[in-house]
Amino acid sequence: MSLIKSISGIRGTIGGKPGEGLTPIDVVKFTAAYGTWVLEQTHIPKVVIGRDARLSGEMISNLVSSTLQGLGIEVVDLGLSTTPTVEFAVPREKAGGGIILTASHNPAQWNALKLLNAQGEFISDVDGQSILSMAEAESFSFAEVRKLGKYTSISDYMDRHIQHVLDLDLVDVDAIKARNFKVVVDAVNSTGGIVVPKLLRALGVSEVEEMYCAPDGNFPHNPEPLPENLRDISKKLEKGNFDLGIVVDPDVDRLALVNEDGSMFGEEYTLVAVADYVLSKTPGNTVSNLSSTRALRDVTEKRGGNYTAAAVGEVNVVNQMKAAGAVIGGEGNGGIIYPASHYGRDALVGIGLFLTHLAKFGKSISMLRATYPNYFISKNKLELTPNLDVDNILLKIKEKYHKHPINDIDGIKIEFEKEWVHLRKSNTEPIIRIYSESDSEAKAEHLAKKIIQDIKEVVTTPLP
Repeated sequence: MSLIKSISGIRGTIGGKPGEGLTPIDVVKFTAAYGTWVLEQTHIPKVVIGRDARLSGEMISNLVSSTLQGLGIEVVDLGLSTTPTVEFAVPREKAGGGIILTASHNPAQWNALKLLNAQGEFISDVDGQSILSMAEAESFSFAEVRKLGKYTSISDYMDRHIQHVLDLDLVDVDAIKARNFKVVVDAVNSTGGIVVPKLLRALGVSEVEEMYCAPDGNFPHNPEPLPENLRDISKKLEKGNFDLGIVVDPDVDRLALVNEDGSMFGEEYTLVAVADYVLSKTPGNTVSNLSSTRALRDVTEKRGGNYTAAAVGEVNVVNQMKAAGAVIGGEGNGGIIYPASHYGRDALVGIGLFLTHLAKFGKSISMLRATYPNYFISKNKLELTPNLDVDNILLKIKEKYHKHPINDIDGIKIEFEKEWVHLRKSNTEPIIRIYSESDSEAKAEHLAKKIIQDIKEVVTTPLP
């Protein structure tokens, strides 16, 4: 059993002993701490909740609702929903915060509580630490019987979210409708199975083929939208009867695309393509995290904007976007953050913008992909013995490459003209994660191996 408490929330596998898995006791304790924080910080006794379709969702939702009501907080329950829909709802309901019950791309045995502030954005590191401390100390007090919070259920927020996408200035429904797109959707049997086909039909897509769109939480494959998990939709597209495939993760904040021939558009390139379209209409700056492809920088600079990198983590990307005045940004895992909509990764907004871009491009999705710089990212990790000082190892690598541009806001990222390598230490294990990018898989792998060898040379203790 696993339980991971972090500044962004709590996640774990269902069952087991308290403190070892995500048990009802852990859910209640953490929810109580968060609810107390909301009351202290905002003085608004209202929280919006929503969940993906995983098997434990109803149980977790009941625990969260009852705990918040026990604190005297009004609960606005969206029921089956998406992460961006809850983010969208929080400010519209004038709530003090929101909780999304989802373990995102994790397998079915996992669930989690993702925590939002009153703006519908992920809480800050400082606030997260405060909530963790409150939960650990059980520093909360429940309301007396006449002051319990009320419960309200709202079932149409995904429809409101769809209408919001349709109303965005850069989403052109007429252009999409004119292309008569035929689209296959893989929603991994979660809430994307409800909202994505409905959105596509509202956008004027002429044919929608639904794969794994029953929101029953029985994931038919690993729910992370990586190429190795998308063989079924790839095979369907290989037959040549559809224009593209759309894949979302269980909570619909990541968007992956599949070409008309079954090949992968590339999760990193979801943001690149959407950013290219947005920049063509509203010139400006972009942001992604340090481990995302350089192609976004290339596209941004070609459009006359400035690109900056943020530390890994959605809250860090959002903060940097605000600082840079970015018109578009996100993460290379298919996470689109479009400030004209809201500051959260949103696959629904991404779909609206991407289909408009593809419609106006006028050719196939694979031909669109071919217009962008071709980079390849290699992802590796190096296990260390627990007694090693990872920070010191990274410092020595930084000194070795001091003549190259280095970004050290999150580990160290070293740039070699149009190649880069990013080294980050794990917060939970004695591991260094190594991401490298070049214009071929072989070069990216070679760069990673070179850095791994450099690490081994500065480590005196034998590695495991």
